[in-house]
Amino acid sequence: MSETTPPTGGAAPATEELSFDAVVIGAGPAGENAADYATQHGLTVAIVETELVGGECSYWGCMPSKALLRPTEVLNHARSVPAAAAAVTGEVDVEKALSSRDAFRSNLDDQAQVDWLEGAGVTLFRGHGRLAGDRTVEVTGADGTVTRLDATKGVVVAVGSRAAEPPIEGLADITTWSNREVTGMDSVPSRLLVLGGGVIGVEMAQAASRLGSEVTIVEAEDQLLANEEPTVGPELAAAFADEGIGVEVGARAQQASREGDDGPVTLTLDDGRELVGDELLVAVGRRAPTDELGFDTVGVEPGRGGFVEVDEHLRVPGRDWLYVVGDTNGRALLTHQGKYQARLVGDALAGVDVDEAWADQRAVPRVVFTDPQVAAVGLTEAGAGDAGIDVLAVSYDMGSTAGGALHGTSPKGTAKLVIDRARRVLVGATFVGPGAGEMLQAATIAVVGEVTLERLWHAVPPFPTMSEVWLRLLEEVRATER
Repeated sequence: MSETTPPTGGAAPATEELSFDAVVIGAGPAGENAADYATQHGLTVAIVETELVGGECSYWGCMPSKALLRPTEVLNHARSVPAAAAAVTGEVDVEKALSSRDAFRSNLDDQAQVDWLEGAGVTLFRGHGRLAGDRTVEVTGADGTVTRLDATKGVVVAVGSRAAEPPIEGLADITTWSNREVTGMDSVPSRLLVLGGGVIGVEMAQAASRLGSEVTIVEAEDQLLANEEPTVGPELAAAFADEGIGVEVGARAQQASREGDDGPVTLTLDDGRELVGDELLVAVGRRAPTDELGFDTVGVEPGRGGFVEVDEHLRVPGRDWLYVVGDTNGRALLTHQGKYQARLVGDALAGVDVDEAWADQRAVPRVVFTDPQVAAVGLTEAGAGDAGIDVLAVSYDMGSTAGGALHGTSPKGTAKLVIDRARRVLVGATFVGPGAGEMLQAATIAVVGEVTLERLWHAVPPFPTMSEVWLRLLEEVRATER
């Protein structure tokens, strides 16, 4: 049922008021999943989106970035097999790579996603949604009309994250690229500077390089992917060096400048050196866009970076009707983890007794789609030690397996297991090598299921595959414990 408040003096737009069981702000992967699971329980659900239904991952992140990486990955793998290398006589078709990227992000058309929402029984509202008191969301449309949505059971905030901008002199005054511009580039710049050696930085550095750009990465930490095992960064940097990608680690940018609106960009490092490129990709982290979401109307203040703290049930403490899922709560900034959280919340809104969210803290699977790929789950050795775990860690060269050798001369890397010595279960695993991401689910199941080392001996890997590295790692454990 709705009612319309007439405009006062003909100036203010009409306000429509509607009621739903649940209202979701943000129609990215997390928001869609929360809405879908709630409707499966028979709840009425409204979802609010100010941009494209499908969110950052679909149009400016996961999908277009992987579409740009895939063509050159295939070529490189063919070239790494001696008998096949001679057949590779050309280079990647850049125009087709870009058009394929466009297809994978639906040419920035979200109609298919809208149709899916409607088919699931979710009501979509286009516009900017913000909290306007307990259990209430106001949506301001592009034409200024305001719709008031009352949520009888709960509100879910799932607005994702945006690129953060570091406090570097001059950076805010020039045109730069974020993940959106680099994944959506119409042409490949001749020279690309990448500020940040995290996931977005390394993936798009390699994508641009293999599509024809001269690339230099600047990373303040002492290695690329600094949150992973200490072997990962050097192995990836070595692979990048072989391809001509410049890597400056332990280097801090102090100043940025640009000649005109679209001239060359100069990045000045703390040692006085100047790097020049045609574009500058800033990829130093993410922030939650919660400034204009009305959290003040319900007495909530987002924390550093705009992230909103939640409890184990993904609710804002003290407000059992307000949930925050996905990147916005800062627990695990990965699409699949946001969807995991959203599934729990969708059930909880319907009164289903669900477990606390814990996989997004202790068993987070993550894949960096560079070549070689970096795949990891759970804790690193250092992280496990910090958590007070008595750690046993073993490593093995992925290329020394029969399956690894069959991949040819492409870069190999290190596989590592992190084990809780007392409980004799895995708490973390890392794999670096071709297609390593496809090996990760086995490790994730082992971590989540707390499978003991003794039981893992009976999980026999097929020969000759790269997954044989599991056997070799268990043999390393055996040798260590003798």
